[in-house]
Amino acid sequence: MARVKGALNTRKRHKKILKLAKGFRGAESKQFRIANQAVMRSMQNAYVGRKRRKRDFRRLWITRISAACKQNGMNYSTFMNGLKKSGIEMNRKMLSEIAIADSVAFAKLVETAKAAL
Repeated sequence: MARVKGALNTRKRHKKILKLAKGFRGAESKQFRIANQAVMRSMQNAYVGRKRRKRDFRRLWITRISAACKQNGMNYSTFMNGLKKSGIEMNRKMLSEIAIADSVAFAKLVETAKAAL
């Protein structure tokens, strides 16, 4: 039986990593060993970033809702409590969009929340 050499598979693996490292600076995009380390680090950061994005957007939405509530003479926690008691189930993303785009409708939501308390 003929001997199988690993050069083809090695070259494929190296090309795959170097393709992922395209755009990195210096040796991180040219040399396999350094590129491999950089790609592994970037993959870890991308994984963490996907989790972080969810947290960051939620914080942004809460900040926007809180600012709109303060303009209407209420704080965020009592507003959310009033919405829950009045039976309005709306997520924070939609509430923040309403607060930005339609301040009159948001003011009505604040009044509804105040009435429920």
